[in-house]
Amino acid sequence: MSQLKDVFGFSFGDAAESVCVPGKLKSEKGPLYYHPSRQSFLRSPLSKLLVWILFLLFVVLLFRHFSRSASVSMASFSSNSHSRVIRYGGSGWEKKVRKSAHIRRELDGISVLVTGAAGFVGTHCSIALKKRGDGVVGLDSFNDYYDPGLKQARRNLLERSGVFIVEGDINDQELLQNLFDVIAFTHVLHLAAQAGVRYAMKNPKSYVHSNVAGLISIFEAAKSASPQPAIVWASSSSVYGLNKKTPFSEFDRTDRPASLYAATKKAGEEIAHVYNNIYGLSITGLRFFTVYGPWGRPDMAYFFFTRDILRRKPITIFEGPNHSTVARDFTYIDDVVSGCLGALDTAEKSTGKNGKKQEPAQLRVFNLGNTSPVPVSDLVGILESLLMVKADRKLMKMPRNGDVPYTHANISLARTELGYNPTTDLHTGLKKFVRWYLEYYSFPKAFQKKIKRNSRGSKKTN
Repeated sequence: MSQLKDVFGFSFGDAAESVCVPGKLKSEKGPLYYHPSRQSFLRSPLSKLLVWILFLLFVVLLFRHFSRSASVSMASFSSNSHSRVIRYGGSGWEKKVRKSAHIRRELDGISVLVTGAAGFVGTHCSIALKKRGDGVVGLDSFNDYYDPGLKQARRNLLERSGVFIVEGDINDQELLQNLFDVIAFTHVLHLAAQAGVRYAMKNPKSYVHSNVAGLISIFEAAKSASPQPAIVWASSSSVYGLNKKTPFSEFDRTDRPASLYAATKKAGEEIAHVYNNIYGLSITGLRFFTVYGPWGRPDMAYFFFTRDILRRKPITIFEGPNHSTVARDFTYIDDVVSGCLGALDTAEKSTGKNGKKQEPAQLRVFNLGNTSPVPVSDLVGILESLLMVKADRKLMKMPRNGDVPYTHANISLARTELGYNPTTDLHTGLKKFVRWYLEYYSFPKAFQKKIKRNSRGSKKTN
């Protein structure tokens, strides 16, 4: 009723009160309302037509309401700033899920539920899995932490590759149960998370909702599935926190997180241990080190540095204590994808049955980095060279927001166990990113060609 009132200024309830109750009529609305002395509801053909239109709209709204309630399941989820309702279920939905999960690879093919599939790493991993013949179904909430348009563009990319994305929240247990009822996934690649160190100061609850409660939701669904899938999930290099020993090894202490984001990822690693120990879930955690590349996240420094340099806007470069250099172990997206697929391929089967552990199950954690930390100032220098624009640099002391001054991955364990071997240096990776950036944001073709010619002749600076 409220929809009709919004459009026409009154509802059928308003009209019913005026029509049926003598003494509440208003003379200025005479042509539309019943009056006992007139013996007629309407005085003109136009008014009669309007009432019929309203009546038909009322019938349509009733039909839509009851048919939706009877034929579809409903899943509600909250993003950072709004809530909406997502529909799932039904034969059409199941057909899309089954088609996307179909395994074309005859030998050793796997069926993977990828959470955060419209995210940066999720998109690249989903496409790589699909390309080699594995079954892939995506799950993503499409929240507005950063530009939802970029996520929708990634979704289009995935759909062209044959990957169907279910829109929903990882905390929706009914949705997860529905997915596991339709498909007996062999693996879950859990990449959905609230990312970003600094944003935690603005919206801390979102990190607990996604990174802790969301991880538990995935584990709960997996432990009850039959058969139980093996799980590979995204931890973070941030768990090393205030650790001073470098390069960071999986055997180093991780009990001094510097940010809430790091704390939620550390909590995730402890929760993984619990579900492995009690329910026999095979779980592999991957500690990513500053992943970058095409289709990346706009909240990452290399991304917004590129944007601001091209706009001739100042960029801020942080310094560590006593003017020390801030450096990161930048890892190109293709190398990270190879590590993720290596983790999936070497994951052993879970050992639980009917929610109970039958025998010891695999529990692992690996660093996925590049082993070559690069000062952020050098990153800016590479971008200046590629973009042919001098950056307006502003040096600033690093604020106390949870960022750490230095990251460096020891990847010997991943090399041995996963066959992980990063091959892309920062200059090469940034060159590929810049070309994507200019094309995605529709810079003039002449400018793109000029940058491309320049990048061919530019020298590596790292």
